[in-house]
Amino acid sequence: MSDYYQEFIEASEKKAFDKNHRKTVNFNISKYDAVVPKGKMQYCNLSLAKERAAHIKHKTINDLGKYLVDFEANFVSRGGKIIWALDQVEAVKEILNILKKYDSRYVVKSKSMITEEIDINAHLKDKKIESLETDLGEYIVQLAGEKPYHIITPAMHKSKEDIAELFYNKFGFHKDATPEEITAFVRRLLRDKFITADVGITGANFIISDIGGIALTENEGNALMTVSFPKIHIVIAGIERIIPSMKDLDLFWPLLSTHGTGQNITVYNTILTGPRQEDEKDGPDEMYVILLDNGRTEVLDHEEQRRALSCIKCGACLNGCPVYKNIGGHAYGTTYSGPIGSVITPYMRGMQEFKHLSFASSLCGKCTDVCPVKINLHKLLLFNRRDSVKMGYTTRMEKITMYVWKNAMKRRWFLEKATPKMKNFMLNKFFSKAWGPRREIPTVHSKTFNRLWKEQRNFGK
Repeated sequence: MSDYYQEFIEASEKKAFDKNHRKTVNFNISKYDAVVPKGKMQYCNLSLAKERAAHIKHKTINDLGKYLVDFEANFVSRGGKIIWALDQVEAVKEILNILKKYDSRYVVKSKSMITEEIDINAHLKDKKIESLETDLGEYIVQLAGEKPYHIITPAMHKSKEDIAELFYNKFGFHKDATPEEITAFVRRLLRDKFITADVGITGANFIISDIGGIALTENEGNALMTVSFPKIHIVIAGIERIIPSMKDLDLFWPLLSTHGTGQNITVYNTILTGPRQEDEKDGPDEMYVILLDNGRTEVLDHEEQRRALSCIKCGACLNGCPVYKNIGGHAYGTTYSGPIGSVITPYMRGMQEFKHLSFASSLCGKCTDVCPVKINLHKLLLFNRRDSVKMGYTTRMEKITMYVWKNAMKRRWFLEKATPKMKNFMLNKFFSKAWGPRREIPTVHSKTFNRLWKEQRNFGK
């Protein structure tokens, strides 16, 4: 087993038995559970909207190269610069080259999971370049020295009391500060930072092929200021974020906001098509878009799993997942947690190291049910499990256990002839460790179901 597996098991057990942690997480998710159904009421036919979105994304992913090349041509025509990055190392190198070119020592960032994926803050710190998160949730976890806990809500694992204590320790703020007071304090703090920043870094919710544009959606306005004040704007986007046309935004933006936060539409929605033009009064002097692969083409190579690249990162599958609700986001040890992270991470970071995530699921199907682009997440987890076995990433004991179980279940005579004592011995011998010390091994009935059925139906008489 990999080190990641051991860390996952230890972190999962710790969090699952932390009642305060579970209470905070479930309380925060319950807020979304209360408003998301109301947001969905804006649709007269939600199923059709999801079907359309799924079709568009599936079509785009299957012809990814064409749409990306079209985007590049349209974006470059307006003065933008495109950089293709194969992996994290290339992406970080290119960002550092840009910062060096402009002698930048101070960066502001808007909320972006892909910058967490490449761990850009740590790399900038190594080069003594200050990087400040401007999203409130991201700023909180940055202050705490942590990673985001959730795709949409980075500080979901913290209560308002936890945050007040954090600000007391960092700034001497009073311990009983309200969320409104903390928000106002951070707003004043960040305003000065925006004005003095050399470079702004954002992600991209969508890459729009036909106009060469980047679509950003947010609730706080920090992304707009990250773009507006600094002279240099760097966008980091996964290649799967592409959509064919600007017309598609009227479908994807409401689906994203409704399934993510229950809103009809997010507060601020922005489309950027390059640096400031001659007839424009604001915007950056230079705009770079780094298109990142980092394992995405590995997912694309697998016919079933490529559907996961349709994900629009709404976070709905995390909110619905009973495993996520119990162990939380940090236990996964990856940038993308929950069901979607469990599907894509084994291919993006290595099946041998992360195959265990595909088994961290109840297969209840809730993730599939809530997905706005109809990704069959629970089925993809099963495909991952199948592939991990085909690749040979199973232990010798697992192979023996499954061999014995398969052959026993294929032979009715064996199930009838074997005594309950023998069956219970086999269950305890082969499954007690696999099922874990906190599961009670079931006791086999003295008669098989087949025998009980015949007796109750008076068969054979």
